[in-house]
Amino acid sequence: MTTRNSAPLASYIDLLLDAVCAVDKQGRFVFVSAACERVFGYTPDELIGQQMIDLVHPADRQRTLDAAREIMGGEPKLNFENRYLRKDGRVVNILWSARWSEVDQLRIAVARDITERKQAESRQAALYAISEAAHAAEDLLALFKRVHLIIGEWLPALNFSVALYDEHCAQLNFPYHVDDHEPQPEPGTITGRLCAEVIRTGLPILLTPNQEKPPIGFEALVTGQNSSCWLGVPLNSQNGTIGALIVKSIPGGERYTEQDKELLQYVCAQVATAIERKQLHARLQRMAQYDQLTQLPNRELLRDRLKAALAAAREGRGRMALLYVDLDRFKQVNDTHGHAVGDMLLQTVANRLKGCVRETDTVARIGGDEFVVLLHSIHASGDADCVAGKIRQVLAQPLRLDGHSLHIHPSIGVAQYPENGTEEQQLFRHADEAMYSAKREHHLRLV
Repeated sequence: MTTRNSAPLASYIDLLLDAVCAVDKQGRFVFVSAACERVFGYTPDELIGQQMIDLVHPADRQRTLDAAREIMGGEPKLNFENRYLRKDGRVVNILWSARWSEVDQLRIAVARDITERKQAESRQAALYAISEAAHAAEDLLALFKRVHLIIGEWLPALNFSVALYDEHCAQLNFPYHVDDHEPQPEPGTITGRLCAEVIRTGLPILLTPNQEKPPIGFEALVTGQNSSCWLGVPLNSQNGTIGALIVKSIPGGERYTEQDKELLQYVCAQVATAIERKQLHARLQRMAQYDQLTQLPNRELLRDRLKAALAAAREGRGRMALLYVDLDRFKQVNDTHGHAVGDMLLQTVANRLKGCVRETDTVARIGGDEFVVLLHSIHASGDADCVAGKIRQVLAQPLRLDGHSLHIHPSIGVAQYPENGTEEQQLFRHADEAMYSAKREHHLRLV
């Protein structure tokens, strides 16, 4: 077809940034403009005669065929979106406008590449969703579950792992891991090795089937057309690389692309910030609830647990006990051997006290050399006295600290529910008075 100026109409069409194409009744390309090569990666000669549907992303093929039938039935389509696979394997997002030409028996369509716009929208949506998740999640595990769901909305991520690196003990931990074929990641497993490499380099790794130059040590993962795709991205923060996020496709499934890698890097920057925020919150919360020297619960956390133990005892008509433990002449240890030895003594006492009780009980440090043991549930009054006797025996054993041999003696006061009180203050007061009574008796014996 020519215009009045005898210039071929196709020469004008080839100047368009949008791609123009015509597809016959059998779904084959019969005309494509020059822009098709920029959008789809194929030359016009490669596209002519090829089935249009073969280029469509597998997940979008059915609805694309449905739309094609409606167009051929006389219903034009404006702003129809789907995804195509380029010649290089990358996914491209297309916005179509198409109609059916009854005279020519062709579908005439104009295609606009909106990949960059969709990526920007995905980044914004992911940023917003992860920001929301970071504020809504109660802990890191809840955050990782939510991030898994968010990423899974735009990337095949049935298998998903988060690794965090603790630089203080040079250890890799996996707080979140979902993989059908690798139940528990270890440093020597594929996931473990991939995470370690991503964290070591601080760079992402993309492994695809039949990859020409995979990273050294991972060649076996990309052997075969139907092998899985792996994508590992570092969790980079202002303080360095704190971990890695790994996604793996199902064998023979959709392949990850460079675009996926770029988007996941963007998302992981937000994830790393969220992780650090959660970790900081957890540290601050722990500092508010635990003694920094002994890592035992402090007075505030002890009160919370005492309230819970009292409520359980009242509801079940059970019993519980409170043991007040004070170290006699602890000040002399500090004055004679220094505060460093005194601190080591308190840490050793804390560990010995924990060894005297059950996992369900609480050992707390409430001040200087004062400890409280909360027995959450006991069967008889003699149980508390039995634990007190065990504590005396264990703490009476000599301590060798920094070259010094130390002997300590605890004064222990016992308060039991319900005999010695039914409220917090009553039990604390009774245990405190019993402890001072025991201290006076010990002092009189020494005199």
